[in-house]
Amino acid sequence: VQLQASGGGLVQVGGSLRLSCAASGRTFSMYHMGWSRQAPGKEREFVGAISWSGLTTHYADSVKGRFTISRDNAANTVSLQMNSLKPDDTAVYYCGAAARSGNWPPNKYDYWGQGTLVTVSS
Repeated sequence: VQLQASGGGLVQVGGSLRLSCAASGRTFSMYHMGWSRQAPGKEREFVGAISWSGLTTHYADSVKGRFTISRDNAANTVSLQMNSLKPDDTAVYYCGAAARSGNWPPNKYDYWGQGTLVTVSS
């Protein structure tokens, strides 16, 4: 699976941004999808995941209630809607794919795409 994230940019504190991830190469619905992020000087951390059907989501406590993941299996895309952004949300965001035959929520991702940078300015 090839994954390409897009939609990053500069946004002010309290603003919103929507990231998208386009998948190609294999049957999209065979995978749970997830987002992770890496801030400068910090380790990569889990943001959230959505099941292959789109019926179930799972979020890190740090983004719960502010971020929403959705997917469109017909269009082979997954999105991350980010609201009420904070400076701590500044990071490179990555989308990943985990085979749906594995655990839920996934603890291992089979594919990761290139990241997209989100900068939240105060």
